[in-house]
This record gives sequence, C-alpha cells and structure tokens, in this order.
Amino acid sequence: MAVNTKTSEAAKTALRQALAASGGNTKDKEVIAAIENLQSVNPITAPARSDTLLDSNWLLISAPNFPGGEQLADGSFSYTLGRLAFNMFQPTGLKVTLQRVSQPVFLLGNGEQRSHDIVVEFTTIDESVPKLNGIVRNQGVCQVVSDTILQVEFTGGILQPQDNQNLEEWKAVFGNQKPSSRRGFKDILMSGFLRLMFGLVPPQGMNPDSGEISFTMSRSPKGRLEILYVDEELRITRGERETVLVSERQ
Repeated sequence: MAVNTKTSEAAKTALRQALAASGGNTKDKEVIAAIENLQSVNPITAPARSDTLLDSNWLLISAPNFPGGEQLADGSFSYTLGRLAFNMFQPTGLKVTLQRVSQPVFLLGNGEQRSHDIVVEFTTIDESVPKLNGIVRNQGVCQVVSDTILQVEFTGGILQPQDNQNLEEWKAVFGNQKPSSRRGFKDILMSGFLRLMFGLVPPQGMNPDSGEISFTMSRSPKGRLEILYVDEELRITRGERETVLVSERQ
C-alpha cells in the first residue's frame, strides 16, 4: 500500500511536538491523538514481523515506565536504583536520575529470538554518595507470536560503571551487594518470593577489574508487547499494562 510521505512526516512531527509539550507523557490526549493519526497512515500491516525495521538501537523519547518515578524540574526522571532492576542491586534506595534509556534489538544466535535488553544510563543524585555515572542493563529476549505481538521475557541484569566513571569511587558505593540488615519483614518476604517464583539468583559479587555486577533470572514471566507502529525512524509499543512508549532509531 502506498503512503503519502508528506502526510507521514507531518504526523511524526506532530507526535514529537506533542511529546515535547507534555513532558513525554503518552497518556496526554494530544499525544494519543498524534499516535492514532500516525497509525492511520502506516503502510505496515504486520509490524512485529518487519525484521529489517525492528532491528536497531532504539532510544526512548517518551517518558520511561519504571514504577515509582518522579519528573524533576529540569524534565529528567528520578528513580531509586531498586526500581530499575527488580530490587536486585544494592543500595536499592539510592536515588538516581536517568540520562537516557535505549533498547538494542538484533537477531540472536538461535535465529528465532531477538534481544530485548533495556539499557538505562543514570547519574546518582543522592547526597549520601559522590556523583556516579552508571548503566543498568535489564537483559531480555523476544519472539514473534502474531503480526503485531511479540512475546517478551527477561533473563537477568547487569550494573556497571560508565566509561568515564572513576572505578574506585564506584567500588566504594556498589562493592557490597549484601542486602541491608535493616530490611523489613515485607522486603525479606518479597525477596524470597521473587527468588522462588522467577528463579532469581542475586548478585554474587563484583568483578574487581570492570566494576560489573550481575544477576540471573531463569523463570521469568512471559509478557506481551504490541507493536503499534514502526518505520525507518520511529517505533511505538504498548505493554500489558497499556503503557505506550515511543522510541527513535539511533
């Protein structure tokens, strides 16, 4: 099906403008209308099967969807470290601000699945520690289940310093990955539940050379992701909690 390029470009421009005006909020009525308008001129009828369009490094341009976030005065989003990765990395209550969120999507060796990692670059804003620059990578895979739906599951996660980060300062904050002895009964119970249900294996220590810390998840719940729109520039998805995310190709 042919598509009017001028109409498509105008629709994408309108979406970017609506996102900018709403602070990235995809629940804003103007953003919703702009997405629906863009979908109406989309010539792709099976976006989940459009391998050449889906494969890329996607940069999130709408608001992130981690739980418990706060948008700061400068427009950035703040979270605790625990909210970014299943409460697996200590200290879970450490406050951070997100620099960018990206998702590299590429075919894996088995030829059936694609990567579904969520890469979060952050800076600490907690007054109790020096300013640190790090990366949380939630590792995942996805595969096609229909023309518009991908099945998604997570397999683990990695916490690591960014290239410009002083390693000794990083080790001083993240070197001890044992949970705090001051945790409440509810936190301990939830931690045990997650380990049992999802096969979570917490971090076993830090790589002293790289500062990297990791955990694994052997029984991740399988979720579904709907591809609402994809082309050479943009990808729009909707998760099971109806959260809509807009990303641009890098």
